[in-house]
Formats: sequence, structure tokens, C-alpha cells
Amino acid sequence: MLLPFHTPNRIEAGCDEAGRGCLAGPVCAAAVILPTNFYHPLLNDSKKLTEAMRNLLRPIIEQEALAYAVSFVNHKKIDQINILQASFKAMHLAVDQLVLKPEQLLIDGNRFVNYKQIPHTCIIKGDGKYASIAAASILAKTYRDDYMQKLDKKFPVYGWQQNKGYPTLAHREAIRLNGLSPFHRKTFACLPQQMELFNDKKSQE
Repeated sequence: MLLPFHTPNRIEAGCDEAGRGCLAGPVCAAAVILPTNFYHPLLNDSKKLTEAMRNLLRPIIEQEALAYAVSFVNHKKIDQINILQASFKAMHLAVDQLVLKPEQLLIDGNRFVNYKQIPHTCIIKGDGKYASIAAASILAKTYRDDYMQKLDKKFPVYGWQQNKGYPTLAHREAIRLNGLSPFHRKTFACLPQQMELFNDKKSQE
């Protein structure tokens, strides 16, 4: 069972992101403040849930949360400042949008950049330990998936409807055949040199 809070009698916001490992599209972060008595039997780390479960939980979280916010940092900014810093920036932007000021941030992962002197605690695999982080992981994931599905309509060759920009074999093959889209992260190894060499050799046989 997920823990309802980390520190008693404090307004805690769980923070998480989605899309760090993608080759295309933005990184998305969410911050969620839940009532301490919030409970739903399906609530868990978004990666352990099906898409249908995440979509079921999203409106429940949005309705029951004391405050929530979602923010994006696009692919261009990711290329400028790197994906780790872009993830921190997305979390900062989400925290900024909360209508209720948190007194503590619970961060999924082991690193964070202190923000506006709000105390924070980094928790490895926190999305499977604390309800507010799990809720944030679900919002970040579903909002980003929605964005990539809309983008897929403009660039259907990359299969973003299915892979959401993650580096699947089919996605990499689509990049090899069609080149990079305007939404790919140019600083990422979208097409590893080994794959290029393999395909060049294969074409010469």
C-alpha cells in the first residue's frame, strides 16, 4: 500500500516526470498535492499500470487532488540544457502552477535542484512508495501520451501513437528510412552508429 505522506502535518507535493528516455517530443512533469486520506486501489507507479488504468485514474486524481499542475519542456530546450536539467525545469514549472503552495516536495528519483527554498526529499522509486508521487507519475505520463498521439497525426511514419517517442526498434528504423522529424531531440543518439553501419553493410551485400 502506498504511503499517504512523508512528513506529518506538512503540505506535500509529489513530483514526477515522463519522457526522459524518449528520442522525440517534450519531457512532461506533474506536481500533485493529495488529501492525506486519499485512497484508490489502483493507484500505483504509472509504469505498472495499463493505459486504460492510467486513463481511469487521471480524472479521479484531478478531481480529488487539493492541487495539481502539469508542465512541458520541449525538445528544443532539452537539446539546449540537457534532459536532466529539462526534467528539473519541468518540475519547477509544475510546482509554480500549483494553486496551493507546498511546504515539502517529494521527488521521484535521486537528484533534484532546490527550488524557491521549498524543502525537498528525493526518493528512489518513489512513484511506487508514495501516493502523491504515483499520482504525479500518472498525470505526467497521460498528458505526455496525449501530446504524442496528437503529434502522431502530423508525423505518422514514426509510430508515436504506439511508442510515444521511445526508442523502439520500429521507431529507430523509421528514423533510418525517413530521417529526423522537427520534433526529434538532436542531442540524443536517435540512430546509433552501429545501426547505420549495419544497414550500410547490408545494403552493399
